[in-house]
Amino acid sequence: MIGMSISLRNLANAFVCTLFVAMGAADGIPTAAQAGSTQYLSRPEVREFIGHMVSQHGFDRAELERLFAGVDQQESALAAIARPAEAKPWHEYREIFVTARRIQGGVEFWSEHEALLEKAEQFFGVPAEIIVAIIGVETYYGRQTGDYPVFDTLTTLGFDYPPRADFFRSELEHFLLLSREETVNIPTAEGSYAGAMGMGQFISSSYRQYAVDFDADGKRDLWNSAADAIGSVANYFRVHGWNIGAPVVFPAEVRGDGYRSLIDKGMVPTIDPGLLAANGVKALGAVDGDGPVALLEYDAGDGMQYWVGLNNFYVITRYNRSQLYAMAVYQLSQAIKQARDHRLANTQQ
Repeated sequence: MIGMSISLRNLANAFVCTLFVAMGAADGIPTAAQAGSTQYLSRPEVREFIGHMVSQHGFDRAELERLFAGVDQQESALAAIARPAEAKPWHEYREIFVTARRIQGGVEFWSEHEALLEKAEQFFGVPAEIIVAIIGVETYYGRQTGDYPVFDTLTTLGFDYPPRADFFRSELEHFLLLSREETVNIPTAEGSYAGAMGMGQFISSSYRQYAVDFDADGKRDLWNSAADAIGSVANYFRVHGWNIGAPVVFPAEVRGDGYRSLIDKGMVPTIDPGLLAANGVKALGAVDGDGPVALLEYDAGDGMQYWVGLNNFYVITRYNRSQLYAMAVYQLSQAIKQARDHRLANTQQ
């Protein structure tokens, strides 16, 4: 999902929901019994939201009241969002995504949509393997787009998840506007536990801002149109500053203790490459001339791994603000490309 992780949600939900019942109250996340009335239409803040949509956007009050009267609180969404999967160490996280099956699925997806991916790469400047890997990590190439009712989920999070209520109410507003712009059927639209939608798992605001009609049929359909999904992922990366032809990340070696201060600067590339060597870091690739960098640390289980992230690595984190996610996408993309190149070489012999 753009802005938050989607891909581990289905895997984590069963475990998370069990924890939620036992731990939710202690963490300040309301259960259904604690959240107040789940009859959303009777709640003053919901009626205020309805009034805003009517006065600011011209929605029909009676229709909105009908929709909110039918909302089922998505308690499992509250549980899942309270236990993000990115808390896993890197060696566990990687095992979920960089697998033989997902690599093979990426090769097949690439072969099926080769012309679209080539067109997107030429138009947006984003490598096909990165586009494929994003869709592979997010929804297993469109096979797992989520089964949460988007309207009910965003209502639940917007009114019963205090830590990010403002964000999810804004996304609910965007979803209603999106439904009008793209003729999305509100009661039947499904997505992730955070309300992200389609093959690329766009949240509502990103859908409205970055999705493109890549098949030129007059509609931006990220659920059913592989063309629109591919084009929209590529457009998102272009808008967020993807550098065409530039590297993404390099492995690194460290010594001494000076490198710790560089890791503490986070995943935003702000470090002058000239400071790497002075702090005991050796990048196993040429980083000069590519702008500032970031030093990244990963728990490999049997030790720590270090990488130097460049601008394009940071752009991947703009899709999901996790360096675990970005590395999984990058490594999956490289494995898919290698497997595809190997297949093509064998077919030409």
